[in-house]
Parts: sequence; C-alpha cells; structure tokens
Amino acid sequence: MRATTRDPISGNDVTDRVNAPFVIEGTGGGALKIYFESQQNKQEYVKIAARQPDACSLALYKQIEDDEDILWD
Repeated sequence: MRATTRDPISGNDVTDRVNAPFVIEGTGGGALKIYFESQQNKQEYVKIAARQPDACSLALYKQIEDDEDILWD
C-alpha cells in the first residue's frame, strides 16, 4: 500500500500520521492511504468523491506517483 501525507483539500503536508484521519482508495498493493489534516477535510473529500468519483480518486494520485509525498508502507 502507498500513502500520501499531502492533504488533498488543504494542500498541506500532514505530519502526525498516527493521529491523522485517513481514507484508503483502491485495494491490494496498489491501494493509496490518503491522510488529512482534520476530520473536516476528510469529510469534504468524501463528499467530493461521492459526487464526482473521478475528481478525487486514486487516478489523480497515479499522475503524481513519483511525488516525494507518496510513501510506500
């Protein structure tokens, strides 16, 4: 599983991965764990993803796979 510490709502880096809310997009080894600065940002992301499944999904993160904020767990 990969993980990103960049909050897709705020664009800020999430430094406290232990306590940060997150969602997991995808399954298996290609899944992506997305961390958020706050529960509010997570809820906003989930709302956007529900309205526009392709707008905030694993597909967008695949475009930035080489980004240093994408971690492999």
